[in-house]
Amino acid sequence: MISAGIRALAAHLPTTARTNDYWRERHPELVEAHERASLARVFGVADAAASSAEPFDVEMAPYLTDPFRGAVVRRIATGTALELDAAAARKALAAASLDPREIDLAIVTSFLPDQLGVGNAAFLARELGLRCPAWNLESTCSSALVALQTACAYVRAGDATSVLVVVSCTYARVADPSDSLSWFFGDGAGAFVVGRVPDGEGVLGTGTIHTAETCDTFHYDFVDGGIRIGARRETSRILRETAGGYLSACCDRALARAGVAVSDIALFAFNTPTAWYAKTCSRVLGIPAERAVDTYPLYANVGPALMPINLHHAATSGRIAHGDLVLAFTVGSVGTASAAVMRWGDVAIGPAVPAPEVCA
Repeated sequence: MISAGIRALAAHLPTTARTNDYWRERHPELVEAHERASLARVFGVADAAASSAEPFDVEMAPYLTDPFRGAVVRRIATGTALELDAAAARKALAAASLDPREIDLAIVTSFLPDQLGVGNAAFLARELGLRCPAWNLESTCSSALVALQTACAYVRAGDATSVLVVVSCTYARVADPSDSLSWFFGDGAGAFVVGRVPDGEGVLGTGTIHTAETCDTFHYDFVDGGIRIGARRETSRILRETAGGYLSACCDRALARAGVAVSDIALFAFNTPTAWYAKTCSRVLGIPAERAVDTYPLYANVGPALMPINLHHAATSGRIAHGDLVLAFTVGSVGTASAAVMRWGDVAIGPAVPAPEVCA
């Protein structure tokens, strides 16, 4: 069988950042209310959970007294999702030394796209000058891993030589700044090129399941001429109760299909929707927390773009070496949870993400 995997990887983050001072200055009453409260808007629980033995609760406990629950900086897009898509895609293509006309298939997730009804794939194809099919793929925060699996399948089947995957997130524009849910969200994009790799490298095993148990968590409404994201009352309980099960089910399956053990993995790239999620995953799998990459303090929650951004950060900071086994895991509410075991090869890496230039 043809081996397939990531051949080039890039990330693009907006240069504008928003710190906690943004809310302290503009919404002091909201911050004050959460400083007094014993629970967070979405992920927090009662103080009694601090004594819980559940991994999610144990790792969350240190953040219960922080009104921002571990969020520090978020990158905020001042333009469109398509601009993020195009910037990340161009960096990945440049790293791969590929012309857009050499791409055989483009798979695009823009969460959320710039227009109602259709995604950004055709618009990105026009922007880049692609001559290949361009698809929209959406599986919430697991979109990047689902797209990776799909791209690898096309390469293994001989139907494509080079597949471009582009994933962006523009949470900040759909989160109401007067809602504490906005504290967790940032914007950003990642892109990677999938192609044939030497035998024994690339994606070795995957595991994906649906997350139908989370259907009563986040919702999207049309408010004042725009989309707003919200969280239902059940969100905290559902996310806490399903976190460990989704992780174990996907990772166990991916590891078994790859024929390796969790102890063989050099680096874990969990998605990081909260400050404690990577540590929760590490505790569930029984690995040292320092073996996982965590960009939450830098970017907060950038949804489906977390997987490529976290991998890119690990690569540019020298945490992945040729031949390392890497396990990536993502969970998407009202979508899928997915894991992939990869043998890291000669992956061309786009430039490191520069520090922000402007604070909003």
